[in-house]
Amino acid sequence: MKLQIEKIILGIDPGTTIMGFGLIKVVNNKMELLQMDELILKKYKDHYMKLKLIFERTLHIIDTYNPDEIAIEAPFFGKNVQSMLKLGRAQGVAMAAGLSREVSITEYSPKKIKMAITGNGNASKEQVAKMLQATLNLKELPKNLDATDGLAAAVCHFYNAGKITSGKSYTGWDAFVKQNDQRIV
Repeated sequence: MKLQIEKIILGIDPGTTIMGFGLIKVVNNKMELLQMDELILKKYKDHYMKLKLIFERTLHIIDTYNPDEIAIEAPFFGKNVQSMLKLGRAQGVAMAAGLSREVSITEYSPKKIKMAITGNGNASKEQVAKMLQATLNLKELPKNLDATDGLAAAVCHFYNAGKITSGKSYTGWDAFVKQNDQRIV
């Protein structure tokens, strides 16, 4: 009898307006969606209240699903320093929740996540969502794509399992397909 290898990965797209998350269960190298949702924070004006809610929701997800690993999207460096600081705090609070439960965390840049899902580091949120829909046989996509962004972080982590996460480059679709044959359905 062959031993089944099972793992749960939580992916988080941190944000102070909407935090998206997705959970996948991997059994014998096959992914299945467990949960995908978002925490809407728009209605809260107090930034510290938002951070508290991110921490509490992340703990609740961890305590409910017991993920083995967390993949989190790194804040991208934009022009607005205040926005970047707020995003960094949101990410830090989500990471602190994972660390408090001793769950290992891996951080991925937005480009790395998009590249892993679509083969294009400059793909749109919609392209990422459509590729996830096809890959995981999702019946419908959420209204806000923050949930699929969180799910994308988890799927990216699955695709990168056991690989060194420093830059892998592709010269085109042919090279991408050759180097990712396990992703062809």
